Amino acid sequence: MILTDLYRFERLATKAKTRMDCTASTMTYEEFEEKRATKATKATEYRDATNIGDLVFYYNDVPPQFGGNVHRKADKSITIKSKNLSSVYVSDVNTNFAYGDFKGTSDALLFVFHNLKIINGVIQAGAIEVFIARGKSKDRVPLYNALCNGELDEEMNALRKQVTKTVTEPEKNVITLY
Repeated sequence: MILTDLYRFERLATKAKTRMDCTASTMTYEEFEEKRATKATKATEYRDATNIGDLVFYYNDVPPQFGGNVHRKADKSITIKSKNLSSVYVSDVNTNFAYGDFKGTSDALLFVFHNLKIINGVIQAGAIEVFIARGKSKDRVPLYNALCNGELDEEMNALRKQVTKTVTEPEKNVITLY
């Protein structure tokens, strides 16, 4: 298999404009797993709460200070705790796919967008699946082309069957006494 891991991020935040929370994953990619929250933070007027074990990233426009020696400037970026993890290249805006690589590794990332709706830089709704191909950063463009051509569908579906839910839903029908 070329694809080794899967992380699904969804828009759950109510205050942060670009925050995406991991709702399901294979929990097998150390680069993401080591970035899970180690302490809980309470919600404030401007910030959503974070629980121990949560994994969140921010899907933003590329800041002007992101430069480097690149042939093409990325369309978006993914950051965790203000550190850039990956640039996101959208080759064809008519598809729901993009590619990138995980900074500091040789791993390629493939992105599949599900009903992602962004208005004035604010994520309104949607989900992003991040598929990892370990050791394949040099092959990210051919992998992107294979993704667009449907050649990775079987591998993606196999990884989707391996995911573990990573966000607990609020309990329903629970009476809280004060």
